[in-house]
Amino acid sequence: MSAVTAQGLTTAEAASRRAEHGPNRLPALKRPSAGRRLVGELTHFFAVMLWVAGILALAARLPQLGIAIFAVIVLNAVFAFAQQARADRAADRLRALLPTQVSVWRDGRRRIIEAEDVVVGDVLLLESGDRIPADAALTMANRLLVDSSLLTGESLAAAMGSGDLVFAGTFVVEGEARAVVQATGDETRLAGIARLATTSAKPDTPLTRGLKGVVRLIAAIALGVGGLFLVISMLVGNPIQDGFIFAIGVTVALVPEALLPTVTLSLAWGAEQMAKRQVLVRNLEAVETLGSTTFICTDKTGTLTRNQMAVVEAWTPAGSVTVNGSGYDPDATLSWSGTGHEPCTALALAAMRCSTGYAQRVGGEWRAHGDPMEAALDAFARRLGIDTDGDRSRHPVELRFPFDAHLRRMSVVVDDGVIVKGAPDEVIQLCGNGVAARAVVDSLVVRGLRVLAIAAAPLAGRRPSSPEECGQGLHLVGVVALEDPPRDNVTEALAACRRAGISVAMVTGDHPATAKAIGDEVGLRLPGAPVLTGADLPANERVLAALLDHDGAVVARVSPEDKLRIARALHSRGHVVAMTGDGVNDAPALHEADIGIAMGRSGTDVAREAADLVLLDDAFASIVGGVEQGRATFVNIRRFLTYHLTDNVAELTPFLIWALSGGRFPLALGVLQILALDLGTDTLSAVALGAEPPARHLLDGPPVQGRLMNATVLRRAFGLLGPLVALFTMIAFVVSLLAVGWSPGRPFPTGHDLMAASGAAFMTVVIAQTANAFACRSSTRWPGALGWTTNRLLIPAASTELAFSLVVLLVTPIALVLGQAPPPLAGWAVAFGSAAALLAVDALDKRIRSRRPRPPSPVRQR
Repeated sequence: MSAVTAQGLTTAEAASRRAEHGPNRLPALKRPSAGRRLVGELTHFFAVMLWVAGILALAARLPQLGIAIFAVIVLNAVFAFAQQARADRAADRLRALLPTQVSVWRDGRRRIIEAEDVVVGDVLLLESGDRIPADAALTMANRLLVDSSLLTGESLAAAMGSGDLVFAGTFVVEGEARAVVQATGDETRLAGIARLATTSAKPDTPLTRGLKGVVRLIAAIALGVGGLFLVISMLVGNPIQDGFIFAIGVTVALVPEALLPTVTLSLAWGAEQMAKRQVLVRNLEAVETLGSTTFICTDKTGTLTRNQMAVVEAWTPAGSVTVNGSGYDPDATLSWSGTGHEPCTALALAAMRCSTGYAQRVGGEWRAHGDPMEAALDAFARRLGIDTDGDRSRHPVELRFPFDAHLRRMSVVVDDGVIVKGAPDEVIQLCGNGVAARAVVDSLVVRGLRVLAIAAAPLAGRRPSSPEECGQGLHLVGVVALEDPPRDNVTEALAACRRAGISVAMVTGDHPATAKAIGDEVGLRLPGAPVLTGADLPANERVLAALLDHDGAVVARVSPEDKLRIARALHSRGHVVAMTGDGVNDAPALHEADIGIAMGRSGTDVAREAADLVLLDDAFASIVGGVEQGRATFVNIRRFLTYHLTDNVAELTPFLIWALSGGRFPLALGVLQILALDLGTDTLSAVALGAEPPARHLLDGPPVQGRLMNATVLRRAFGLLGPLVALFTMIAFVVSLLAVGWSPGRPFPTGHDLMAASGAAFMTVVIAQTANAFACRSSTRWPGALGWTTNRLLIPAASTELAFSLVVLLVTPIALVLGQAPPPLAGWAVAFGSAAALLAVDALDKRIRSRRPRPPSPVRQR
């Protein structure tokens, strides 16, 4: 390899290797086409059930019904597809991380080539600002700093030396180097992460599992009742063809065609509300999933902390200073001890001169240029009143020995003096007796601070020729301690998570001491919670799951593979796992977790594309608001599910009475009227219920567990509200028949009189369901206690539905198609009376149940 390193490859050798191994490109992963995804929205279980219902309606000579059902399927599929159309483009973003052109040594000279033409054996010529195009081994490094945070999660740029490996997609912050390419294209570590982020299947969300259960139950009930009515129809003497048509009508009547559109619209509304809380939703079902979360694995840098290094304390043998400032801004509050003013200023000046990174003002904001740690040292000097820009021009660096990974220090020569900056244990021992300094360093490290030691020596006419010579005759100037400060409101957000029954663990690529200190500072780590590293994680998944299933655990030095295993292990313990992250290395775990949460400001495109949610403000506190909205969405789905099922009871009752009468009692509602109820008068109110504001105390207790169709939903829909609406529907029908002259024992009227009675039944369902929409806003409190106008969508929705019902009742051509006519005055009286009766019975039921002792609910509804 030495010959190759010296001369590089020839053009012919490179062309041969490229032909053999292919271009240096990340593999393009196959994804379902847009058409295939749309077909998937049209062919899931519930859609197939509706397709069958529509086809059966056509076979039963009910073309209007069939066409209406088909329209519902298509509209819901298109809407869902439009909401979910942000396909996973993570691999595209990963390819964008590779540079387009790079410098290599070929044919004995420097050449600029396309990055995809890089092959194994090429000699890369790397400089500050370069994106590394392939995995390579360094053969020469001059003060080289590489930012590998996208791959490793390590928050600081690392000094690299000869023999070290650098990886595709990482970034040269400072210095220059030569490196021999070891792997290209799909053999790089970056490509391995791309495969991890896209090949694992996303687990079903709690909402998906719940909806599947509801849909299967409804399908079984609809088919069972339809078959039962076919048998009954034949037993009462109807021709088999008429019985078949009738059974189809009953089956279709029981299918809640508007359920999935309502769920989709409710999730879309929740996504809109989350956006107001600085949470961007990329996957609609993530709205509810976040509310179901039981375990959050959060990154440290950029998530709990600001990803801004800052000097917080400086110590010299003569005194010290504590610094309280924000970011890289020169303004800060200084607290002095001892006679440390001049010694600390000298320390800040020396640290700044022995650095190349600095803070600069860009667009009114102070930002780091180069290494954030060195920018923090520059900001520290400014805070002590030093004109760092002027000092650099007046006192230029004459000689620089870059950071040496083995010596763990760097050196510069300025004004006939040498300055050394590096790891405290390395620098302090060069300065002789340093007992006091070591004690200070130990106390700072325990707090999780990053500590640097600064030493200096006069040259006295000598000129060092190596870093080793710079280490002679040194005296300790002092030490500086830096931290990456926590984000605002993190402590409060973590406390809210615990109050909501959500466990939190830190999973980071940083040093365990730093991670532990930050965890302790913000209140993430709880007493007795383990502090682990990736190397400590057991291979057995069950053991791993048991080890990690602790609130407040800290896991440091983790790899992308470790994060994947952590997500899977916690999932195996029954947790709904949320994983936060911002780097490329986080993408696989974000994809694997039940809910992936990426950072919007500091995060990479890859992380954002792999995630379900994006925190636009990068604030961990925004997750708490998202959890509250997610829980509200789940409860809201239960609300409109109760509302839908209540309507189904009222719609089924006329068929049940017809069957029990042996076909002698006429149908109060026809199939087309039922379809008009399902699609025209129920949908808007159901959507409005899906937008019910979050209830108080939603975060006081663990996540809502159990099925969507729980005991409360079933009791209210089938045991109280549904039978009540059905009772008034049949009363309105009978009263209207009596009003037109019918009496028991006489033949039932036909024609307009029967249609008028059917119109009364139709309007009773509409008006009673309007009242029911308000009753369904809470399972424990009556609407007046909530405020009649606090759901700002419900009154407009109910008004629109009432207007629609009057149109289809009073516009004669439409009414004739539906088989109804305006009811008599008595029918109107019963219809309007049903609303007052339903609200009164609902309030009485809630009052009675409120007095009964009940086990505590996981989440108290409003």
